[in-house]
Amino acid sequence: MRRREFMAALGGGLLGSYTGGRVAGQDSPPARRHNVLLICVDDLRPELGCAGATYADTPNIDRLAATGVRFTRHYAQVPTCGASRAALLMGRSPARSGIVSGNNGLYQGPAALSREPTAGAQTIPELFRRSGHRTTCIGKISHMPDGRIYAYDGSGSGLPELPHAWDELATPYGPWERGWGCFFAYADGRHREDGQGHQDLMEFAAEDDEDLPDGMDARAAVEKLHEHRRRGEAFFLGFGVYKPHLPFVATHGDWAAMEDRAVPLPPHPERPDSPYWHPSGEFYRYDMPFEKQRPLSPEATLRAKRAYLAAVRYADRQIGKVLDTLDELGLAESTTVVLWGDHGWHLGDSQIWGKHTPFERALLSPLIIRSPGMTQGGVCDALVETLDIYPTLRDLCDPSFPRTEHPLDGESLVPLLRDPSASVRDTATSYWGKAVTVRGETHRAIAQRGEAGFENVELYDVRDTVDPVRNLAGEQPEVAAELLASLPAVG
Repeated sequence: MRRREFMAALGGGLLGSYTGGRVAGQDSPPARRHNVLLICVDDLRPELGCAGATYADTPNIDRLAATGVRFTRHYAQVPTCGASRAALLMGRSPARSGIVSGNNGLYQGPAALSREPTAGAQTIPELFRRSGHRTTCIGKISHMPDGRIYAYDGSGSGLPELPHAWDELATPYGPWERGWGCFFAYADGRHREDGQGHQDLMEFAAEDDEDLPDGMDARAAVEKLHEHRRRGEAFFLGFGVYKPHLPFVATHGDWAAMEDRAVPLPPHPERPDSPYWHPSGEFYRYDMPFEKQRPLSPEATLRAKRAYLAAVRYADRQIGKVLDTLDELGLAESTTVVLWGDHGWHLGDSQIWGKHTPFERALLSPLIIRSPGMTQGGVCDALVETLDIYPTLRDLCDPSFPRTEHPLDGESLVPLLRDPSASVRDTATSYWGKAVTVRGETHRAIAQRGEAGFENVELYDVRDTVDPVRNLAGEQPEVAAELLASLPAVG
């Protein structure tokens, strides 16, 4: 389907069962609602300036943390983009949805979202849309980098990945021409899947922010905020930042700032003796400006890590433009901001580059929430999960905010936004394929469910390191058993 035909369908048959941002026939909601800015950052580690990483240039994220609550122990449900975002957007545990790996769970298989309106909102933006908010997706919020179902080569239906969720799918394409082109972008419209063999692990050729897709997206988000302000309408704006996801691409200035930065080597670069380890296939598929060996040399490790941090620096600046606009337009006082990293990332830790493990590194990710009337500059060390964001956004709105009949599995974090010393859960549970992992106060247990019980059980003390160092399951079986006993039933 061509883009013009798709947009015509979007305004007619595809979303024709909605009128005025709500389900046809639903009672009209109040004219004004609390706004939401949801910032999703791909592959962002919690290695931020506000978390003590003085070598990371993240002043804008740090500024958001200084005016909101930063959660130091936030864990993604699944250590991969699509499944993690499915949990965020649906508020449904992988134990219930079955989405424990992969990237297509939102639109394929038994957990696929309905293409017909249902009694309850299926995703967060749909819930806000039903309440009368203007909902806009710019960049990667669900797995698809523009919210439309297409393959890397541009083939596909072009249908919205989240049915009934967005009034606008407003990602600009520029010379990249399609969503996946923007996602894997190199400068000048080149990308990983353009058939020209662009496979460089890192590139820093661009001069200006808007020479790259995230800069274009930031400008589009700024323009959208101005539009909302002029219209005086409530909004839910999803701003999805592609970087620092592979390949590591940013401007020349970002690399110049990081090229000689004193950056620490991975504290535990040794490969663990674990069936959950993987050989970093996604990372090693790229062409590298140094010898492609396993493991990388210390010099190559530092260069790759600096490249990642240069991409983080670039992403942070785009986030800052949108946050600055909120302030300049006087919208910050009426807008809840959520900054969320979709999962963690290994940067040579445990001889892994990437996500896709049930280890602490791949599951620990940033979460910052700033909401009017809540704690400013708080740091919360309580265990929280991505599943908790949906009920939190629902509860932060006024009491007449429409409720959803769609079952939610998380816990509202509003008590923690009021008092960061509080807690709402004893454990945090995540999934990766056949593996399930439980994070308690001091330890992480990992296992696979077998016919006779749990198999391949591992237990790590994560008080002093987030990397697997020594499997304690044989020495402390009672600790592992207690953590695994807290798991929810499957199905």
